[in-house]
Amino acid sequence: MKGAPVHSKSPDVIVIGEALVDVVASPNGPIEHPGGSPMNVAYGLGRLDIATALLTSLGPDARGEAIEAHLRSAGVELLPGSRNAARTASATATLNADGSADYDFDISWELPAVAPAHLPKVLHTGSIATFLAPGATAVRALLEQSHRECMVTYDPNIRPALLGSQAEARNIFEDLIPLTDVVKLSDEDAAWLYPGVTLEAAAERILRLGAGLAVVTRGGEGSLLATPATQLFIPAIRSTVADTIGAGDSYMAALIYGLLSRPTDGLGRDVLANIGQTASKAAAITVRRPGANPPTAAELVADLPEAAVDKAEASEDATAPAAAVV
Repeated sequence: MKGAPVHSKSPDVIVIGEALVDVVASPNGPIEHPGGSPMNVAYGLGRLDIATALLTSLGPDARGEAIEAHLRSAGVELLPGSRNAARTASATATLNADGSADYDFDISWELPAVAPAHLPKVLHTGSIATFLAPGATAVRALLEQSHRECMVTYDPNIRPALLGSQAEARNIFEDLIPLTDVVKLSDEDAAWLYPGVTLEAAAERILRLGAGLAVVTRGGEGSLLATPATQLFIPAIRSTVADTIGAGDSYMAALIYGLLSRPTDGLGRDVLANIGQTASKAAAITVRRPGANPPTAAELVADLPEAAVDKAEASEDATAPAAAVV
């Protein structure tokens, strides 16, 4: 992909994908928050003290300024070329009784013809950015030129309202997997992409297509981490839910954090368990407070309020594993 370099330094992670404004109804009228899955992942990584940059598409408007300020507050750099849209995209969120949200999108997606001057340790992408033309073509081109030189992580974060047929979306998704190392999706994503297929079978299919690690999150039911050699189920951490906005993105950011922090390059059982537990903790912290509000690095390593209860229960049943083999 030709064009001017987008970065003069070398962040540990570059995230490519949409940034938008979430419009959430409240008793006092609509409230706007910076959002978009890739933007949330970048922000979450910044909160975890990971040097991070975002390549996105914002408009020259107040919403774009608000998103840039939000990223800057976490130390995330907005890469040159990211203020290229006519207007900043938005998603109107409707909260359900269980704290989950449905979205109505107003978005267009384009990327300039640019490429990183220095490849990061991890390149992350996903969500609308990998499906919606014409920007999806540019995202794929960046993955093609980068995937042999750095780790690529991918979260499809399926939004059916913005996609074509299920078969077309699955083809796009599966066509990208050989360019990735880690694929994370929710159980809802998996059910939409592979109806009637078990989560274990969906993970196995992703691994056969070329990923080295497939992760399927199940909300309050925990998450599945699978490699060609190992499958682990990581229980969710108990949490009082304010809403689930941004929980999956916090999990993804902490998953990348764990991959960067692991003591070896391997993905053995103990390494997977530690990465999965860290990501689950990040999601648990996020859901207990409104909006996409991921943990800081200090919060991620601190004991949660219920840790004392968990430790007491563990002492009564010393044989209970932290992660059970699936």
